[in-house]
Amino acid sequence: MSNIVPPALVRRLGNLAGFDTDAFEAVHEQEGGITSIRVNPDKPQVSPPASGDPVPWCNTGYYLSERPVFTLDPLFHAGCYYVQEASSMFLAHAIRELMLDKQPLIALDLCAAPGGKSTLLNTYLHPDSLLIANELIKSRVTVLADNLVRWGHPNTVVTNNDPSAFARIPGYVDLMLVDAPCSGSGMFRKDHAAINQWSEGAVQLCSERQRRILADSLPTLKEGGVLLYSTCSYSVEENEEIADWLCETQGMEPVALSVNKAWGIEQTRSERHGCPGFRFYPHRLRGEGFFLAAFRKAAVQPSFDRPKSKTERAVVPDKLENWIAHPEIFFSFTVGDDIHILPKGRENDLLILQKMLYLRNAGTRVGRMAKNDLIPAHDLALSLVRHSGIPSISLNEALAQEYLRKGTLPPSINADNDTGWVLATFNGASLGWMKLLPNRINNYYPKEWRILMVNG
Repeated sequence: MSNIVPPALVRRLGNLAGFDTDAFEAVHEQEGGITSIRVNPDKPQVSPPASGDPVPWCNTGYYLSERPVFTLDPLFHAGCYYVQEASSMFLAHAIRELMLDKQPLIALDLCAAPGGKSTLLNTYLHPDSLLIANELIKSRVTVLADNLVRWGHPNTVVTNNDPSAFARIPGYVDLMLVDAPCSGSGMFRKDHAAINQWSEGAVQLCSERQRRILADSLPTLKEGGVLLYSTCSYSVEENEEIADWLCETQGMEPVALSVNKAWGIEQTRSERHGCPGFRFYPHRLRGEGFFLAAFRKAAVQPSFDRPKSKTERAVVPDKLENWIAHPEIFFSFTVGDDIHILPKGRENDLLILQKMLYLRNAGTRVGRMAKNDLIPAHDLALSLVRHSGIPSISLNEALAQEYLRKGTLPPSINADNDTGWVLATFNGASLGWMKLLPNRINNYYPKEWRILMVNG
């Protein structure tokens, strides 16, 4: 038996199709994992993919030959790519297979932190969709919100709620992704600490928790809506048995996906209802353990009386027209002193979500007014909706890293002796704001985002 993988887990997997005990144990005994990233196609392209092999089921995913120090890469902080485990990028294939990218949807990523699958949804769903990214744990919702700010899309609302809160808006969402908390056996290669936490009892507890999360939240999925359920567990109790339970108790019916056999993904069928599921084994492909299954809600799902806005949402103030590209397609609203924008047509959605849920962030935070002038928000600097005419100063790698440390920048980079707000950029990607003054440059990179690592 392997000294790494719990023998009880190997015994439970031994009879499953596509499982090879010796190969499974051998791959877990190898040192070093697989590094993969998913690029943001709406931002300047990064150099690693040029030498990286593509992830076969995700056309924006790439394997890297070695793991760089991402903390020191300015393009990582600019949201040009996301470091994501390759198997979990299979979500992109599911979206395309089910043609969920063909028309605007309201999508809910229920267990969203740290944000890998939410940023993927931002890329692959129809651009006029609304994405609700939810996380229960407050400390994790901060990381989720920050990663979505980096990704730059304005059509996202970040919420901080228990899954049961979504029952308040029955029949509201078209697509629901539940990447459920699980026993984590699929991450043993990456996270050896997870091995010590695994037990057969933990698997059972996770299975019960998964059912509770799904039962509490599924009312928000409309009749005919799609559920994508995933885990990073190998256990049948958390995967195929959940699929059968969904069909038996939650009014769901399974949905098939086609996959290329050359990818090495193992398709399974649940015992009672033959629900197709997709298992990722690290001895079969370049990725970690992962499971995904798709469903459509067949049960009748009553909706709720949607409140109508009594007043028109404010148009984007004229003073912001030089800060936002195409301000006519957005409406503005305030959160405290901060001005935010969301795409027009989502006014009533914002009203519903504000009334029913706790919102951590909504749309793009543009900034706040002070003495009739805008103090721009960091979110706007990283946003895809900022005006292309905003001046910028390109920094080399060393200066970009100093900027990200919230360090002092030499006034000499302001060769034209300009004054006012400018973007600090690196290789064409925006990092954040600087304010040019006659004899110095003020660095406005957020204090809580600054990097502490020193190169070399």
